[in-house]
Amino acid sequence: MRYWIVVGSEENMRIAESRGFDVFGFKSTRRGEVSMMRPGDKLIFYLTKIMKFGGMAEVTSEYFEDHSKVFKSEKKPGEDYPFRVKAKPKITLQPDQYLDVRQIAPGLAFTKRWGDNYEQIAGLMREAAGVRT
Repeated sequence: MRYWIVVGSEENMRIAESRGFDVFGFKSTRRGEVSMMRPGDKLIFYLTKIMKFGGMAEVTSEYFEDHSKVFKSEKKPGEDYPFRVKAKPKITLQPDQYLDVRQIAPGLAFTKRWGDNYEQIAGLMREAAGVRT
């Protein structure tokens, strides 16, 4: 199992959420990364511009290519996020619950396995969402 930070817009995370995370798309420049994703891998959504973590999902498929228009890009209107995986939501925060990366990054242990950091972030997200474990 691997852990991935998905860097993207809040809008694209919300598009995926509205679809039940049946699919999540990655830019055409990310084929190499996405091709390594496997079912069971964990995704952490880092929302650009606002520098916050907005949610987590679990990959449920191998990657595939699809050029149907689902996701949006402000900078590259022709970008269709063709490299995709199916996923299932784990935690999706509301805007007032987002985790400010600048506040939690100093507490992450970059010398530890990424899984330890994932569990720490997941715990903070569950707490923000009021989820009891």
